[in-house]
Amino acid sequence: MKTLAEIIMQPEGRKLEFKEMLPTKADLAKTILAFANDAGGEFYLGIKNNPREIIGINEADLISMEEKITNIIHDQCYPVILPEVTFLNFDGRHLIKLQIFKGSNPPYYLKHKGAEEGTYVRVGSSNRQASPEIIAELKRQQHGKSYDSELTYDNAVDILEFKNFRSVFQEKTGESLDMTILKKLELVRSFQNTLYPTNALILLSDDDLKNHLFAYAKIECARFKGESPGNFIDQKTFNGSILTQPDQAYQFVLTRLARETL
Repeated sequence: MKTLAEIIMQPEGRKLEFKEMLPTKADLAKTILAFANDAGGEFYLGIKNNPREIIGINEADLISMEEKITNIIHDQCYPVILPEVTFLNFDGRHLIKLQIFKGSNPPYYLKHKGAEEGTYVRVGSSNRQASPEIIAELKRQQHGKSYDSELTYDNAVDILEFKNFRSVFQEKTGESLDMTILKKLELVRSFQNTLYPTNALILLSDDDLKNHLFAYAKIECARFKGESPGNFIDQKTFNGSILTQPDQAYQFVLTRLARETL
């Protein structure tokens, strides 16, 4: 476990924020919500961030400051977030630490704005309003569902092209990838007497539907002349099954490295 001295030397980021003074109600609530919606985080009050300096809080104000903070979180945030509040002493200066744990009931949002407009997530060291896609993912987390497991209704399984997946599966397991195994792996499910693929199976496939639904599920490799990007010597995009993309990209790098050493 890192000491306070070590933590203070770290830059602000996804799970860490410093404030010299108590921020506005809205700003504090957004930080707490973003931590709860993401991986949790630590908020330190009494530390100036830029330049990093230990300012401290008047000891006589610690209790009232704690009450003010917890009231803001209670009044502004929904569902309920229960921070762990700790008083710290660093070289005679008093600090307040809020430990926010990853929430089990996302999305967490500003009460007065509602989930669609009041949900925030952590991006680097800043808090950003969540997009509809992120909110949908947070709701799936609440119900223990993943995006990969959702069905795609554009094509039934029997017309989906995934020969490479079959081949790799056969090579790695020694078994044929039949419908029974696909069901066991939960890569297909039945809906109204028709078997549909999940998003995971679409990503594993070589079907054109993959590039239509998941245009960014690809690896782009490039070799530049010199150290400045933009002047391409060689460029390649691998957008087939996500099973084969890593190996193809790896081979691209190996081949270009071999040419450089000749």
